[in-house]
Amino acid sequence: MILVMHVTTIRESVRSLVEYVHRSGSIDSRFRAASSLTEGTRAHQRVQKTYAEADLKEVYLQTELTYEEFVFSVDGRADGILFEGEDVVIDEIKSKAGTLEDIEEDSYPVHWAQAQFYAYMYAGENDRSEMIVQLTYVHTESDERRTFRKTFSFAALSEFVMEMVKGYAPFAMLVHELKEKRRESIVDLPFPFEAYRKGQRKFAGAVYRTIDEEKNLFANAPTGTGKTVSTVFPAVKAMGEGKAERLFYLTAKSTTKENAEETLALLEAKGLCMRSTTITAKQKVCFKEETICTKEHCEFADGYYDRINDAVSDILENETRMTRDVIERYARKHTVCPFEFSLDLSYAADAVICDYNYLFDPRVSLNRLYEEEKRRTVLLIDEAHNLVDRAREMFSASLRKADFLAVKREFRGDVREAAKAVNDHLLFMKKQHAGESVKELDEELVSLLDGFIAAAEKELLKQNGDALLLDVYFAAHGFVKVAKLYDERYVTYVEAERSDVHVKLFCLDPSHLLQKAGKNYRAKVYFSATLVPAGYYTDMLGGDADDYFIEIPSPFPPENVQVYVLPHSTRFRDREQTLPAIVQSIHELTERHPGNHLVFFPSYHYLYNVYDAFSEAYPDVSTLVQDPNMSEADRDEFLSKFQSQKAETLIGFAVLGGVFSEGVDLKGDRLNGVFVVGVGLPQIGLERDIIKSHFQQEGKNGYDYAYVFPGMTKVLQAGGRLIRSEDDHGIVVLIDDRFLQRKYQSLLPPEWRDFTVLR
Repeated sequence: MILVMHVTTIRESVRSLVEYVHRSGSIDSRFRAASSLTEGTRAHQRVQKTYAEADLKEVYLQTELTYEEFVFSVDGRADGILFEGEDVVIDEIKSKAGTLEDIEEDSYPVHWAQAQFYAYMYAGENDRSEMIVQLTYVHTESDERRTFRKTFSFAALSEFVMEMVKGYAPFAMLVHELKEKRRESIVDLPFPFEAYRKGQRKFAGAVYRTIDEEKNLFANAPTGTGKTVSTVFPAVKAMGEGKAERLFYLTAKSTTKENAEETLALLEAKGLCMRSTTITAKQKVCFKEETICTKEHCEFADGYYDRINDAVSDILENETRMTRDVIERYARKHTVCPFEFSLDLSYAADAVICDYNYLFDPRVSLNRLYEEEKRRTVLLIDEAHNLVDRAREMFSASLRKADFLAVKREFRGDVREAAKAVNDHLLFMKKQHAGESVKELDEELVSLLDGFIAAAEKELLKQNGDALLLDVYFAAHGFVKVAKLYDERYVTYVEAERSDVHVKLFCLDPSHLLQKAGKNYRAKVYFSATLVPAGYYTDMLGGDADDYFIEIPSPFPPENVQVYVLPHSTRFRDREQTLPAIVQSIHELTERHPGNHLVFFPSYHYLYNVYDAFSEAYPDVSTLVQDPNMSEADRDEFLSKFQSQKAETLIGFAVLGGVFSEGVDLKGDRLNGVFVVGVGLPQIGLERDIIKSHFQQEGKNGYDYAYVFPGMTKVLQAGGRLIRSEDDHGIVVLIDDRFLQRKYQSLLPPEWRDFTVLR
């Protein structure tokens, strides 16, 4: 009889393995030259150009190492392999923006470890008994170099490599064991509800097929469809079948993050064993009064890397849903920064719940995701209608002249001269282009900013970061970074603000950059209750002709909602005239349909005018009003007033596109009516008019792209607060005569089109 033994292979890169084993030290957010991140590759290339003709660069190496019942398949690329007579040298290049004088031979053990691993791999492949390992440190700007060499026997390299594997193995085995448990738990995992809602099975099936076929899907799924479970459940099932290894649930609001967490809890109750983590903004989770990430100011930063491996293993062994509260508890237990802890967990978790910017923003994205990992990752993009304007801001950048003037006044030497040059050029731009937009990038400004960045880096490295200079440095650096993305989809506009000047590189059409940022992921699913019109959103979110689009009907009976149109003009010029009629209509309809109501307005100014008039006319009616400076506690208190089975009517006045018009669940009779005043058009302004002109020149309806479609999305989102379950009933009141026009009616959901016009 032949005994067949099952051997498990664990794949890992050299860099990830050695960095895990050698992690040590503290978090230190003090200034480090950001240019080194972009100049590092060039510095590597400059060193490699000095190699002899026979030398090799960027050499792929791979090996397999057996430890206990596991085979570790490890690979990576050596920067250089040099041939010096009979000797072979592995060259590991590291770039540095600061001085090289403080680097000693053994300053960075992790660099030696990486190079020794490559030396072992090459020696094993080529039957070498001895290898020379070289570390080459190169200054990104001056090209100054410092080199260290050590010679190792193959036996010594073999022993070292096995020690690395031994140090990494417990974590790798833990992750493997958890993945096996995840796979087994998914096999018979049922849908977490007794039955699918209308259209829900079709939606879930489309998501699964999209992942299976490695495509992209755009889904317009009305409120009540159960969008979160309809996307998460099929993605989890696909993971169980080996079609993906990780999913990211991306959203713009904390309420929708909670929906994803609740869905995973439902699936866990049905037997799912899967690790998920939620990334919360640093300012929200920081344990300190001031967010200063240095070991001198924060005990959670001091020695962070000495403790993080144990913290990660501990939480993975004992928790499945690593929400904010859970992460904070383990962060205190192990004395580690909760924000950095959540980032480290995101690379080990099966599911990551986070804001859009962690995947799409070029300034803050999770850049440790390797291309191979992307190909095994699914992106579920919730409330995708929000991503258009969010992406515009992610890919835009601006500067203010006043900042450079302040630096010029406070500093001396090269920094002063560089700041003065930028200040003077911004003043020149004010005279030439104030109030205008130009298609061409101002290359002279970018060049002057490069000079300022270089001078500021030298100054900041000397003094460990002056607050003013640091802020202006990062603004300049962000501007230069965006300038590298600048193409025909951008404009530069200049605004004069008294003595100040505001210059912005404005991304008009983020579709190309969104498509680029999402490239190589296994599948992307964009979904929202208001992804209409389909052509607009697939266009703006970077869709292709072969992407899928699905529209799911409302699962609820149309009689659950009664829609009224009040054809009062809400145009700016008519608002004062129609204000009394609108106030009276709100009162009459809330009297006729008692309960809790929300009334939404396109601006705070309009909101307060109507609210003041209503309060004066009907002082006995209970009202609430949204304030632009509300804290999270204030918002929670506002919503807590909407209680079930209240005897008296309550009316909340709020703004369209704000925190109360999206992602808010007031189920049952906690909400009985929604009024939307106006068609939601964004305020007329420079940026919106620039967008309109751009798309008009592209052969599209510029006014619709800049104003109508974004505005009506806000209207539909606000109205969607009303019907959240099968038992919800109520009224939607649309106040504007434009709702009687064919264009606006075509954008209403089918269940709203059978409306009653009130005169």
